Amino acid sequence: MKNLKFTSLFFTFLFLITPSNAFAEVGGLKKCSESPAFTKRLNASVKKLQTRMETYEENSLPNLALKQQIQRTEARFEKYSNSELLCGTDDGLPHLIADGRWSHANDFMLPGFSFLYIAGWIGWVGRKYVRAVRKTVKPTENEIIINVPLALEIMATGYIWPISAWNELISGDLIVNKDEITISPR
Repeated sequence: MKNLKFTSLFFTFLFLITPSNAFAEVGGLKKCSESPAFTKRLNASVKKLQTRMETYEENSLPNLALKQQIQRTEARFEKYSNSELLCGTDDGLPHLIADGRWSHANDFMLPGFSFLYIAGWIGWVGRKYVRAVRKTVKPTENEIIINVPLALEIMATGYIWPISAWNELISGDLIVNKDEITISPR
């Protein structure tokens, strides 16, 4: 009976968070492949590059570089139009939707988690380096002039920072006692 209640609550919750068709459109955005402003932006970008290309001789280095840039621009716009990204009706630019819908999870979740992981790695490695040089004879000097071999060694092990942080939290080494926090005499 308990499992039945849990299952019914789960499906009720799932029904409530599933977006209906009436709310599927987000703020007047359209799929990039269907947006006239997006196509207009592509044409304007390519025309601008073609105009610049005309000022150079055929098959000269700047001319060839601009041809490659046109190809890259067209490939970028093609990639956007083949994706599930939504574009603005006025600006024609792709917009990221971060409202919690699973249909737009690719827009934000992977880049967001990647950013948090890399920022955490940088912070964890910096914290570990400062704690390591604190035990040396001249810790301030090692903070100004970085000990590169030590920093590289710490960076190589920093990729497992979430596990290390969890272990330090459990052991009580992550957070210092109130007695160890300096207070301004003001």
